[in-house]
Amino acid sequence: MALITRRGLLITAAAGAGLTVAWALWPRRYDDSPGFAEGEAAFGAFLRIATNGTVIVGNPHCEMGQGVGTVLAQIVAEELGADWRTIALEPAPPVPVFANNRLASEWMPLLMPSGWTLQPDENDILIRRWAAMRDFVVTAGDTEVIAYEPSYRAAAATARAMLCQAAADRWGAAVEETDTRDGFVVWGNEKLRFAELAEEAVGYPVPSPAPLRTTLPGNVRAEPIGDAPPFARLDLPAKVDGSASFAGDVRLPDMVYAAIRQGPVGAVRLESVSRKPADGVTGLIDVVQGEDWVAAVATSWWGADKAVRLLRPRFAHIGGKLSGEQIAERLDKALDGPDKGGRTGYRMFARGEEDAGFASAKGLAARYAIAAAPHATLETGAVTARFADNRLELWVASQAPQVARRRAAAALGIPVANVQIYPMPAGGSFDRRLDDDLVAPAAILARDLRRPVQLMRSRLEESARDPVRTPAAARVAALTDTEANIRALSIKIACPPSAREFAQRLFEDAHPTDAIETTSGEADRMAVAGAMVPYDIPHLAIDHYPVRIDVPTGRWRGNAASYGVFVTETFIDELASRGRREPLSYRVQMLGQNIRLANCLTRVAGLGEWDGGMDNSGQGVACCSWNGAHIAVIASASRASDGAQGGTGRGGFRVERLSAVVDAGRIINHDIALQQIEGGMIFGLAMAMGCATGWTDGYPDARALNDLSLPLLADIPEIRVDLIESQEPPAGLGEIGVPAVAPAIANALASATGLRLRQLPLLSGGL
Repeated sequence: MALITRRGLLITAAAGAGLTVAWALWPRRYDDSPGFAEGEAAFGAFLRIATNGTVIVGNPHCEMGQGVGTVLAQIVAEELGADWRTIALEPAPPVPVFANNRLASEWMPLLMPSGWTLQPDENDILIRRWAAMRDFVVTAGDTEVIAYEPSYRAAAATARAMLCQAAADRWGAAVEETDTRDGFVVWGNEKLRFAELAEEAVGYPVPSPAPLRTTLPGNVRAEPIGDAPPFARLDLPAKVDGSASFAGDVRLPDMVYAAIRQGPVGAVRLESVSRKPADGVTGLIDVVQGEDWVAAVATSWWGADKAVRLLRPRFAHIGGKLSGEQIAERLDKALDGPDKGGRTGYRMFARGEEDAGFASAKGLAARYAIAAAPHATLETGAVTARFADNRLELWVASQAPQVARRRAAAALGIPVANVQIYPMPAGGSFDRRLDDDLVAPAAILARDLRRPVQLMRSRLEESARDPVRTPAAARVAALTDTEANIRALSIKIACPPSAREFAQRLFEDAHPTDAIETTSGEADRMAVAGAMVPYDIPHLAIDHYPVRIDVPTGRWRGNAASYGVFVTETFIDELASRGRREPLSYRVQMLGQNIRLANCLTRVAGLGEWDGGMDNSGQGVACCSWNGAHIAVIASASRASDGAQGGTGRGGFRVERLSAVVDAGRIINHDIALQQIEGGMIFGLAMAMGCATGWTDGYPDARALNDLSLPLLADIPEIRVDLIESQEPPAGLGEIGVPAVAPAIANALASATGLRLRQLPLLSGGL
């Protein structure tokens, strides 16, 4: 096996990751460095070239359906000049070279005091050090491309330059006259395969800086490869033919199966189980008890699940075990302020004269109710574990694999270096796999039973343990002039400090109840960031009213924008209606310097066949900017009888069409971009129509997928998406499709029916 020089490894790793300085500050050896096989030439940590010509690209991210591995591989292929048919993906370990500095800069303030307002830069030495020392390899926040593209381009450019140098020396040519194309180094009519040059090339000096191509990835108008589209998804064939393996598909010699009960909301300690009713279950092997869980182990998962249900575990609880209605009332009451028995609000964002005379002037005000939203992933949580010789192996889908390793190591009292994690794809996540609360029980089971164990949750248990997208209540007020132009806008949101609570679980390994206790009453900027309107309003104030609800909450697709944009965009539409202003141009007029979002609004008018959105038109518009991307959505809806065909026919109406124009910067893979936007829009449709839950006696009311009123295939309207070509840096695509859909539908219903719905889901109170 050939290796690039240490200097080359540093240059490749440091591009975009900032580890050159880190090399001098920290230990030069790390646990679980990337492994290489014989017959491979390693060009740093990001890519290798095998003697058979395969270009192996390391992917440190959790594949959850977003196609990030394919996008990163395409970046390498275009910069390297590789043949797409020779590209292979390989999961990469959670080591410092792959640290997500971009996300670290966004999340590190969650560990600071709640009044902390400074947002550190990803290139700050303290951020890089913090991320490296924590092995902060986390897939979240739509950061996968924008954070990692520079490193992958630099690695590919470095490999290309060294391959060209090796070929030029063979030919006696000037290296400047050579190039790479379709897996060959070419010089006039001469060409050599990468495989012929790779082992020789790694011995050449590493160019500094990496000689990047002038053409950016994604701008190449590639031709199809046979019947396949250019840069087709690398994971697609296995998903189509069923050969893709997930954590629940792993099969090991002598493996047994386990099902678990971890109790309802607020459960902190297992009190008792009734073992006798479970003893008669066929195939039952053992019952194992943890501090706050119990698991049944059997020769089949179905037997284990049947046994654990018969155990009838009893748990000690803390907290109020509030019902969904009680939580909604507590949130709404908080907005009244301390003088009227509510909570104290904290100013998170401000512009101009923050309160702008609201106390003395009259304007329009509205209140909103947002129900909690479960993740409802198709795949329930699953972990396969094997323990031998004081070493643990884990097969798990995790968005934060190093956190999973630490939790498992702590549970067994072994060094983290003794835990090997094999990253598996997730059958959907929507940020659910940031909370790896199954790895510790799986590790204990594997150790105690001395056999490989596959631990899998039932759908009921998955629902009971889900850290939901927070419920919220909001009050929005505006002062307008005689032309309905907004002079001042006040947004107050009551919800738990969800992001800070999540950070306690992720970074401090806090129990869910401890995370709630630790962060109770703290202000959280991220909890209200989605309400930051893109409009140039002179006077703006956004307040957070932290409320304790004793239900674990966490990250979710779209996060705070999933409810913040609904609140603001439906309110803006109501202001336009009351002022008899055409809602689309009303928004464009207020955008000021946000030219990219204004362009989206202008273009979606044609795509969505906009007719003005006034009374009885059945059309609604909404827009937002989030994670560096911009979107405008037009929903077309109509009244529908109970037998109506086509579209979402519920509650007396149906959504017939959703049209969206998106500016997410430079698009690298057009097909994956469309898949992400369309999937996000369907996710937003589900949020609008019924993806919500309350609680009764600590258990969610929605315990199965059919309890969530999710849209069926027949409910999906026509979806039109236009991606704007741009030279701006690539932005995230995973979340931007979600936030604007629900307000666009609500605004369409207001036009079609005259009713303003101020709750999510829209029909939670009926029509």
